[in-house]
Amino acid sequence: MERCGNLMHEIELNLLQEIEKGRNEIIEFLRKLIQFPSVTGQEKDIQEFISSELESMGLKIDMFEPDVDKLKKSPYYEKIKIGYEGRPNVVGIYKGSGGGRSLLFNGHVDVCDPGPREAWKHDPFGGVIENGKLYGRGASDMKSGLAAMTMALKFILDQGIELKGDVILEYVVDEENTSNGTLACILKDYRADAAINCEASDLEIQPAVSGSMWFEILVRGRSASMSRIWEHVSPIEQGYKIFQAIKELYEIRVKEKKHPLYPDPRGALGLFVGVFQSGTFPSNPPEICIIKGRMGILPNEKVEDAQREFIEFIKERAKLDPWLRYNPPEVQFKGYCGAPAEIDPNHPIVQTFKEAFKESLGREAVVKGHEGASDMRILVWEGIPTIVFGPGTITQMHAINEWVNVNDVIEATKVIALGILKWCGYKT
Repeated sequence: MERCGNLMHEIELNLLQEIEKGRNEIIEFLRKLIQFPSVTGQEKDIQEFISSELESMGLKIDMFEPDVDKLKKSPYYEKIKIGYEGRPNVVGIYKGSGGGRSLLFNGHVDVCDPGPREAWKHDPFGGVIENGKLYGRGASDMKSGLAAMTMALKFILDQGIELKGDVILEYVVDEENTSNGTLACILKDYRADAAINCEASDLEIQPAVSGSMWFEILVRGRSASMSRIWEHVSPIEQGYKIFQAIKELYEIRVKEKKHPLYPDPRGALGLFVGVFQSGTFPSNPPEICIIKGRMGILPNEKVEDAQREFIEFIKERAKLDPWLRYNPPEVQFKGYCGAPAEIDPNHPIVQTFKEAFKESLGREAVVKGHEGASDMRILVWEGIPTIVFGPGTITQMHAINEWVNVNDVIEATKVIALGILKWCGYKT
């Protein structure tokens, strides 16, 4: 970015001051986003609202449904659960005057189901504010990120600042199940010199995302009549042994796996059982047990290596058991598989946002890895240097009574706005 004495400083300072004055506008926009019940598969209404807002900002709008036939040709395609008819992506494009670097912002509009309404302190689609927190499904994951990236560009344009580089805002569908929404944008050739995935990052600058994949294990017992129960080998008992082995492997991996951006790798390496099923009738001794779970991996691990480690560990532990030795569990990885990704923490986009953070908030930014998969990986694999940065906390993702700190949304908006100026450059 070219600097022009005090004039440049004044432009930046005025922008930050206007964002502070516009707190209510920013939070009201977020509340409107929360009030759309955009559970995966039901994204159309919120996308029409966002498209209208972007159009009022003067952006060029591309509203399109992902093309499954084209998606299937990509190695990154993930099998869909719900078709894309009536589920459009929205992309807003600001064309810079030229001579600056382009910047892409990416976020998803779909949210997971809030579950039983009576479990919530407030209406999950109400956007209630209490004690500095805004409550609602998507507050942290990730409508606050959408609000920050949208409002940052809006305040820049409202100030009459003419950017040199292009800015692209992507609002994608189906992130909770796949990364096909972001992939569809890539296939339409939406690219930039760098990108920001505005998932919840606790306001940390995150140049890495861990991976996440699902496993399924079939454990067999021996069937028997309820009148000959002593002949029965319970798959539940055998399954519990596998459950214990999974816990053991998690502890081993936490001790052994290292990455500089994950000083405490426990969250990124999360390895646990989410489903434990056996039996269909109270008076019928079960024959099988199904165990399903999730395995996390660090960015310096390969998916196939981690899967091999898991499968071999379960096999070895099974050999120690007199029943499982001759009736080994059947282990496979199926369903979701989000590989990790990372960029050099010294990349210019990281340094630019560190500077923007320090200048807008008056404190040093924390640079760490993101605990969990995100669409950042698709962008990085496609050669777009990307970081995760946004308001919200991962501890609230998919949680009952999900919330975001209102002040974090404002601070994220300031950092993003200043980051845009620094990266794209602007006329003075």
